[in-house]
Amino acid sequence: MRVIGIETSCDETGIAVYDDKLGLMSHVLYSQVKLHADYGGVVPELASRDHVRKIVPLIKQALAKANSSLENIDGIAYTKGPGLIGALLVGACVGRSLAYAWNKPAVGVHHMEGHLLAPMLEDDAPEFPFIALLVSGGHSMLVQVEGIG
Repeated sequence: MRVIGIETSCDETGIAVYDDKLGLMSHVLYSQVKLHADYGGVVPELASRDHVRKIVPLIKQALAKANSSLENIDGIAYTKGPGLIGALLVGACVGRSLAYAWNKPAVGVHHMEGHLLAPMLEDDAPEFPFIALLVSGGHSMLVQVEGIG
């Protein structure tokens, strides 16, 4: 199974192509740090508008780097939250629209669960249950991970 991942929860647009047999095939990231620097923090409206400008070119770039096309994409995953609502809406709308147009399934992924389950992609993945410390922006927590969901 090959999936496009779309991450737009805050001020970075991240796109990846992942294959369950081949692993991470490509990933591209656009940072908005310079855009928000003069404001002393992320301005939600500016973040949303910049995602709109960058997301489609980044998807094309990630697909090209992975030598993939819509024919060999099996699904689309996008961040459903938590995050900035406008930024999340951009990723969700693009992800779900591509899924509809390409007749592929789409799934929303909880941002923090994505962090928690990232180690499952490693060769030496932890077994459930395990304890995890998440330090991610304003969302820091110590979690006992019993399983997916």
